[in-house]
Amino acid sequence: MTRHGFLQAGGGSTRFGTDKAVAVLAGKTMLQRTGELLASVCDEVAIVATPQKYSSEHWPVIEDRWPGQGPLGGILSALSSLDGSAASALILSCDMPFLTADFLHFLWERAERTSALVVVPESENGLEPLCACWRAAAVPTIQTAFGQGVRKVTEAMKRLPMEVLDESAWKRFDTKNRLFWNMNTPEDYEQAQRILESENA
Repeated sequence: MTRHGFLQAGGGSTRFGTDKAVAVLAGKTMLQRTGELLASVCDEVAIVATPQKYSSEHWPVIEDRWPGQGPLGGILSALSSLDGSAASALILSCDMPFLTADFLHFLWERAERTSALVVVPESENGLEPLCACWRAAAVPTIQTAFGQGVRKVTEAMKRLPMEVLDESAWKRFDTKNRLFWNMNTPEDYEQAQRILESENA
């Protein structure tokens, strides 16, 4: 089965102040870093965003059909682009600089062995909905929730057959306690820069 990967890059980055997708870490934009990570575990990669916004990137852009409506609209746009309800996709935000290919391979393998329509890790911060594997068969339920005004991804997830991976499942991939750490603010970005500079020194 083809492994599809989608980069969520349609957010407003309101707390960050500028577009997080083009913030540069270790010589690459976050979009490039996350895209290359996805490409290492997926057969096909695409960006979910406003079509003109990242037209110069290496990967095709799938139009976010509900711009400004949050990541759930982007997820729905991505899954709706897949061919057949059995298709699956790994959907990531582009602001998680410490995700690893080893963990994403593990996440895919768990998703391929379950009948659940979404497989998602759960950290001390709760579910991590922008680092999850989804099946296209989830589209009707998500579409219904979206039409009812649901915009919170975790709320839509809870309407689906879901497999949650708790710390016992993923902790071995997170020896430095930052697997799901994300850049929400300029201060987070500076911290990520310091961490990567110290590791590459």
